[in-house]
Amino acid sequence: MSESFDDNARVIERRWPMLYARLMLEDSTAIQAELSEGLGATLSIDGIQLTSRHDRVHEARVQAASLPTGKPQLHVYGTGLGDLPTVLLERDELERLYVHILNGALFALVLQLLDQRQWLDDPRVELLYAGDQADIYTPFFALPSEMVLADDFNAKIRDRLVSEVHLSFNNREFDPQSPIILQRLQDSLDVLLADDDVAQLFNTCAGQEVYVIATGPSLENHFDHLAAIREQAQRPLFICVDTAYRPLREHGIKPDLVVSIDQRISFRHLPFEDSDGIPLVYLPMSDPEVLRAWKGKRYGGYSASPIYAALRRQHARAELYVGGSVIHPAVDLAVKMGAESITLFGADFAFPMNKTHAGWRDGDLGPGVNLARHWVRDGYGERVRTQLNFRSYLCELERYIAGHPKVRFFNSSRAGAMIAGTQFNREFVQ
Repeated sequence: MSESFDDNARVIERRWPMLYARLMLEDSTAIQAELSEGLGATLSIDGIQLTSRHDRVHEARVQAASLPTGKPQLHVYGTGLGDLPTVLLERDELERLYVHILNGALFALVLQLLDQRQWLDDPRVELLYAGDQADIYTPFFALPSEMVLADDFNAKIRDRLVSEVHLSFNNREFDPQSPIILQRLQDSLDVLLADDDVAQLFNTCAGQEVYVIATGPSLENHFDHLAAIREQAQRPLFICVDTAYRPLREHGIKPDLVVSIDQRISFRHLPFEDSDGIPLVYLPMSDPEVLRAWKGKRYGGYSASPIYAALRRQHARAELYVGGSVIHPAVDLAVKMGAESITLFGADFAFPMNKTHAGWRDGDLGPGVNLARHWVRDGYGERVRTQLNFRSYLCELERYIAGHPKVRFFNSSRAGAMIAGTQFNREFVQ
């Protein structure tokens, strides 16, 4: 080890002895780093510059300026070359700076190359592995390079950081003043006013077991089993999302409830011909023609989205939680109906078996498998390909589960993403 590492390590061992022991086990030789020079210099890892190669300190000041002033606590995700923590510690009002390691081996390498004692030895600093925390903390700045370079242990927190950073971008199409949105809400108003409030379903299944059925590829492994359970006199309640409705019916499975929220859902996804006796729960952005054609009873509700603010003031309806995907309100409905336990089917948030969805062709419901550039860990601990938005939906479901500790959540498959807060249902997973 270098003299620089010894100096840095002594500070870390004194202040965070358990973290020091973990750092000593990190394999910094696995990091393929090169010097990248410009007006200054930085490290380049697999072609990704850790910081600016021209003016690292100026870059750190720009990053620091994005964080609010006057805050006693701040969080930095990624250690970089130590520039951002050093700059932030210039703030007199800062009482605690949490620096979250996103790549342990990379940090160990930096400790060998550069003196980091200026910020490591500051009593206001707390150093920790990001992956040791259940969620992210705000206000934060996440170093862009380490959002890409995060190691497997810290990947779950990386995913939540990415989701948070992209939130405003993802919500751009949900402008409450958008003419398209205003027109859709107006077109759906007569349907909403004619239908029952989704609140009428709340507390109607207290203590019951509920199956929430999504459309991930692993659902294909359960069609026969679900069909057999559906015929039992005493059985769980079947709630399915809109895109799972058609595949279920094609396999002889009639759901007890269908949940739909997406304005793009059409008759192709929700054919109405055999919908008698099947209640449909929806939000007003749903296609009014699809709603009118549905033969079963309909229940309208809202989400917390600002697009429903005006409607909410004029026409009261209960809310369902929405975190970007229809899986969220389907799960929330089950909880508000009184479910004691919920087993998730097809909640893969990934593309196992080299497929995007059960019962649909590749690309029918979004980008094809070949366009997947991201990954999550599956139930076997292996990487499985996914989309960025799927990772965001997974994060929001995990947060929801964490917020409802009295409900037991189960997963029916190891093929899709590992969902924090769930256990595997032994009836379906060996």
